[in-house]
Formats: sequence, structure tokens, C-alpha cells
Amino acid sequence: MVLLRFAPSPTGGLHLGGLRTALYNYLYARKLGGRWILRIEDTDATRAVPGAVDGIREVLDWAGLEYDYGPGKGGPHAPYYQSERLDLYHQYAHKLLESGHAYRCFCSLDDLAAKREKLALSGSNITYDKTCLNLTEEEVARRVRAGEKSVIRLNDGRLPKRPSPSDLIFKHLRESHASLPTDPVLLKSDLFPTYHLASVADDHEMGITHVLRGEEWIASWPLHLDLYACLGLKPPQFAHLPLLLNPDGSKMSKRNGDVQVMDYKRRGWEPAAILNWLALAGWGAARDSASEASSSPKKQPPDSTAVMTKDEMVREFDLVQLTQRQSVLDQVKLEYLNKHHLMQRITNPDDLTKLAESVHTLVKETYPHSPHTSVEYIKRAISVMQSRLVCLTDLPKQGSYLFVDPDYSKDEAQRVRRTFSPKIYDKVLFDLSTGLSDADKNWSESSLSTLVHDQLRGSGLNAKQYLPILRHALTASEAGPGVVPIMAVLGRERVVERLCKARECAKA
Repeated sequence: MVLLRFAPSPTGGLHLGGLRTALYNYLYARKLGGRWILRIEDTDATRAVPGAVDGIREVLDWAGLEYDYGPGKGGPHAPYYQSERLDLYHQYAHKLLESGHAYRCFCSLDDLAAKREKLALSGSNITYDKTCLNLTEEEVARRVRAGEKSVIRLNDGRLPKRPSPSDLIFKHLRESHASLPTDPVLLKSDLFPTYHLASVADDHEMGITHVLRGEEWIASWPLHLDLYACLGLKPPQFAHLPLLLNPDGSKMSKRNGDVQVMDYKRRGWEPAAILNWLALAGWGAARDSASEASSSPKKQPPDSTAVMTKDEMVREFDLVQLTQRQSVLDQVKLEYLNKHHLMQRITNPDDLTKLAESVHTLVKETYPHSPHTSVEYIKRAISVMQSRLVCLTDLPKQGSYLFVDPDYSKDEAQRVRRTFSPKIYDKVLFDLSTGLSDADKNWSESSLSTLVHDQLRGSGLNAKQYLPILRHALTASEAGPGVVPIMAVLGRERVVERLCKARECAKA
């Protein structure tokens, strides 16, 4: 069975790059009819942040990325916290010791620092002089019995031959062991493994068939393949995902609060839009070489602003269509996608109720004295403002005139009013007020539309002259949604009051 894993470290909130990695694991697993695991790589206690795991799970739940096995769900390969799997890593470390592919190192931190400095001054590229590799078995056993602290290192001078690596995205990569430390540490003196040993052991024991992870792990990839070879294990297929960049071209980092997914959740972005945005970052760009382009599938990848549901992403997703280049996250594209996903939800009655409920507290906090903040009223307000909203949290500001009376004394309101003839302005509002008073009790968009169009024909004005006057009287604004929907939401009494007040303010 195809099985993938998303394996974050609990060192802080999940960032956009991490969420994209989780998304691609989800999409690829579902595309191939497989499953995926959430595994917490918490072997570095010094960097662990309390509550980080709960935060990661909350983000995945908010985004609708349901994992099949992991914390809170269990599964056939539990536990899914690496800190609870230490016995397994010790077994793997001892296998490497017994086969001669690893050895114990008793050098202190001060000794290691001195050795590195000496080697660097001599112009050597190695980072450790392999002092402890030459210890006899008897000496090692004696020092272990004496309780001396040690680490277990890979013996990189005794690595078995293996095939060159092939990546599902980057294809054939040139191996470079030069970037790796000499005889990398696999098991630390606190008996916790390094990422390299733990990930290899877990991926094999859990039956992981595909590893989709960030491009930053390419440098360590040869070491991981060496470990598989030393242990006599078949490695999974690897796909390294190109990094996401900030608009200025800098690398995204957890230390930058702008990339935390929870920040986007708090600002009211639609999770479907965030996933859509992340999925298309680097998906669909042309390959860099002609040979790769010729082997690409005939089916065209999605456009970089294609509005896609999660199910559509699963159907269309293809690792072959991912670019090898790093991708910039364009905020303008997110705004475009969010607006479209939001409008899709607004047209669904059940989703509209959920949207109104989710923004209810914000509206009440923004306008604590307004009597027009019920969920039912907010639903109508959202429907009217849908074409103007990028984010749902824009509603209180963009549609302020739906919740409280507009302020005609503001500079912008007065500037707009001065563009109208005072005589025409007063007559249009007076005639409409009279028409509303004489109209029947039916207050619907259709009846209001008929009335407004009748008033327009009788005014001798065209729509571009007439409707801005009504919009200003109703909202004190120059732009906005249609005046008839606004009137329908406000109700007869509030509309008449505003028409009268606008006339009074114009005469003052």
C-alpha cells in the first residue's frame, strides 16, 4: 500500500512551507489510493515548544487535511512521537555498530571544537579526525562500563556501494558528501537519535513508500541513502519540494511571523484558498530542459490562478508537473483565490450560515451598540457585500453602513456630495422618499428594483447620474454594491431615515 508521511518538528507553529508539504503528501496519497501519517519528530527536546503539536494538529484540521494515522488517531505503527520510539533507534544503532558501519566516540565538546579548529587551520575539509575509530573493542567496552558519555558515529570510510539517487522532481542529482560532517553522529550522548537515524528507521519500520519533503534535505539525502545501504534496507522513493520564497526573494522561515499559518487563520482567510494558493506555487511551470519537457504528460497543468477544490487538486495533482525552481508566494494571487472561494461558499445556504456565525463576534465587537448584528442579518449583509469582500473579516469595515448610520460629515462624503447638483440631489432623494412612503408593504429586491427604475425614468437622468446619488445617501460612499440590494437589507424605515438625513446634511 502506498504510504506517505508528514513529519514536522514541534519547534513552533506550522508555517506555509510546512502546510504545503503536508498538502502535497495528502494529495499524492489520495491520488494513488494510499494513506498518510502524521509523525512528530521531537527528538531535540531543547528546541521543542510547548503546545506546538496541538497547534500543528489544529492547523491541519482547519485546512481539512485529515491524516490517516498519527497523534490522536493511532495506527498500526504507533507510537507516532519519535521520543517514544527510542528503543527502536538504539536497536538500529547497535546493528550499525555490530556491522562495523558505526563506532562509539568519547570525545568531549571541547575536544571536538579544538580538533575542528586545528583541521580548519591546516586547510582540511574534514571536520573530525576519527580519533575514536582506532579504539580497540576492549577500550570501548571499558569506557562504556565506566559510564563515560559517548555518541555513535557513522564510519563514512566504510560505506557500501549503492545506486546514484534519483528524485521524483529533481531527477538525477550529483551526490556531494563534501557538505556532510565527517562521520556524522547518529545517536547522541543523551541516547536520543539525530534526525538522520530516526527518519531512516521510522520510514522503514512504518513502511513508508514515498517521502515528500522540503528541498533543504537534499544535502543530507546521500547520508540517508548510505544508512539504508549500511542496514541492507530498500529506501522509499524521494521527492524534494522546491522552497517557497517571500515576495522579496528571501527564504521563508519560522522566525518570520508572516508565514505562520495561524496568522492567516486569525485574519480570516479561507482554508480552501490557502490550500489552493500553496498547491499552485510551483505546480504547472515548464521544465527547465527540453528532454524533460518532451517526457511531460500531454495533459496541461493548472494555471497559476486556477480556482480548485481539494477534490479537483487530488484528481489533477502530478509530481511531474512540479517545477524544480523555487517559487515566490504572491499575495495578490491569494486575494484573488480567496475572493472566489468565499463567493462559492456564500452561494451555499449552509456555508453562508457558518460564515455569518464565524464573523458574528467580530461584528458585535466592532459595533457594540448596533441593533443590527444578528446572525440572520449578517447573512444578508454578507450576500450584499460578497463582490466587495476579499476576506470575510473585511465585512465590518467594508460594509460599515449596513450596521451603523453613515457619517455624512466626513471629508470624503462631502467631497462626493459636491459632485452633484444640490437641486438635483435634493429632488432625487425627496421623490424616492415619497415613492417609498406610497409603495405597498412588499419590501423585496424585485419590488424595490421596479420602484427605483420608475423613479429613474421620471427623473430625466441617466443611471450613471441617478444611482450614485442614491448610493451616497444610503452609504456616504462613492462606490459599493448595488443600491437596490443595500435598500433591501436596510429595510424601509432605515432607508427613509437616511434619505431624509442626507437631504438635511446637504442643506446645512
